[in-house]
Amino acid sequence: MSQTLLKVQGMTCNHCKMRAEKALQGVSGVESVKVDLAAKEAVVTGDAERTNLVKAIEEAGYTVVE
Repeated sequence: MSQTLLKVQGMTCNHCKMRAEKALQGVSGVESVKVDLAAKEAVVTGDAERTNLVKAIEEAGYTVVE
């Protein structure tokens, strides 16, 4: 099991944080998600493909910065 760090732009409030968490939790292979609003980061634990995680964040209305 691995961890993936995503730098997420566009989150401004706790609602954004929860929306991003929910989007990532819906990706196949995700075991757990921790979104840090202040650091604008999401740490995803599991075997999900990074491209699927990025797609979920973008579909939720946010941007992943490489």
